[in-house]
Amino acid sequence: MSLNYVMLGSNDVAKARDFFDAVLPAIGGKLVAEFMPHAVCYQLRGGGRIWVTTPHNREAATVGNGNMVGLACESQAEVDAAHQIALSKGGTNEGDPGPRPMYGPDFYGAYVRDLDGNKMSFVHLGEGN
Repeated sequence: MSLNYVMLGSNDVAKARDFFDAVLPAIGGKLVAEFMPHAVCYQLRGGGRIWVTTPHNREAATVGNGNMVGLACESQAEVDAAHQIALSKGGTNEGDPGPRPMYGPDFYGAYVRDLDGNKMSFVHLGEGN
């Protein structure tokens, strides 16, 4: 089985779009659909998608404790760039770029929260992974 899409809740999709329009192209993502002011969709390099949406039940978007989206990067430099762009667009640092040997010998990652508090990681697993 492979992952088709992930949905991230937002209370202000226009603000979130500004953030994701800057961050996702740095790792090969592109905007493929928009239904403003309620949703935007980005396709990632491998074909998976990220939807940024207001919750369907019309209640406030809230952060899930323990939830995180891991986004594959092609190099350590790409991890570094995505992390820096996310911070420059108002994201919150949850872990500077660097090796994480506890997750594997070639694991290099960085962690941020978007403007709505959704946690994501940018990850490079070494050459050939």
